[in-house]
Amino acid sequence: MSDAQQSWNEEDERAILDSIEHWVEKEVRPIARKFDQADEYPHELVEQMKELGLFGATIGQEWGGLGLSARTYAKIVTKVASAWMAPSGIFNSHLIMASAIERFGTEAQKAEFLPRMATGEFRGGIGLTEPNAGTDLQAIRTVATRDGDHYVVNGAKTWITNSLNGHGILLLVKTDPAANPRHKGMSLLIAEKTEGFVVANKMKKLGYKAIDTCELVFDNYRVSADRLIGGVEGKGFAQVAGGLELGRINVAARGCGIAVGALELALRYAQERQSFGKPIAEHQAIQLKLAEMATQVEAARLLIEQAAGKFDRGERCDLEAAMAKFAGSEAGVFCANEAMRIFGGYSYSTEYEIERYYRDAMLMCIGEGTNEVLRTIIAKQLIARHPI
Repeated sequence: MSDAQQSWNEEDERAILDSIEHWVEKEVRPIARKFDQADEYPHELVEQMKELGLFGATIGQEWGGLGLSARTYAKIVTKVASAWMAPSGIFNSHLIMASAIERFGTEAQKAEFLPRMATGEFRGGIGLTEPNAGTDLQAIRTVATRDGDHYVVNGAKTWITNSLNGHGILLLVKTDPAANPRHKGMSLLIAEKTEGFVVANKMKKLGYKAIDTCELVFDNYRVSADRLIGGVEGKGFAQVAGGLELGRINVAARGCGIAVGALELALRYAQERQSFGKPIAEHQAIQLKLAEMATQVEAARLLIEQAAGKFDRGERCDLEAAMAKFAGSEAGVFCANEAMRIFGGYSYSTEYEIERYYRDAMLMCIGEGTNEVLRTIIAKQLIARHPI
């Protein structure tokens, strides 16, 4: 890559990030508290996301997307989440679905879905988790039985984002329940909303509100066999695992965004609020909190940058993505918690934004692999890469 081309890319990235920052401050931040408290889906915001190209952010330009790097995309997610984490889930879940189609789908599947997904005409999500299967995806019970040129699907999914207001999901099923090992019997289907695809219940949540997270039931749901990702059964688990790195970079960016937002609120409040005749920012106890918050934010940023850079270069980054997700999500929880302490009694008032950051933060430690599981992944990778 030439210096001139590198300079152009940096300018292009800056222009994109500037437009996102302007949109976040003008459109997202002012409505966050209202829509969060009402648990109301932000339809107008979604239309604005379409215009900005966010639904095609990481989709290749040949399919009408922006084709952004993971590095630039992570910065966008961090900025959005710094004002309101929930909307980032609308385009993130959608882009995970698009990424699987782009990487593993047939040419016909790409041509049919990616252009519509890039514009947001078709908005999707991913249907993996079940009531009895979260981290252990091989334990899913949703079964797809071949019937001529269709599959008949029966089962249930839970915690599925974009399932109420979206148009379909990437559905993980068992096409061979008797397979051993279990992962060889798993497949991915592009599941559009038709008869038998039932949105059973919109879930009530502590945080991450306004975004539709639902329980789904598939009751003799028929899906055309040409919707099988890649056209070959038994590849679903590997196809899902192949998207974990980008998914974890995204969750890391969302956690980091929460940390950034909480730090900004705390820093401002600490200079406005006075006790014992001076701003509380001049008290050493508060200074210690602010210093550690800022340090965790910057550490998370650097780990995200490292993981995204390796991903963009096509290098293996499972260790780096796991570390970024672990650090970013924990930074979000830590900074939101410390900001609550800095705000004191006012932190419990819904008139202040900080309580929303506190409610949203913990989800990032659970999604895309719990941090307890990620710790074991990090340790195993360290041992594998540094044998004696």
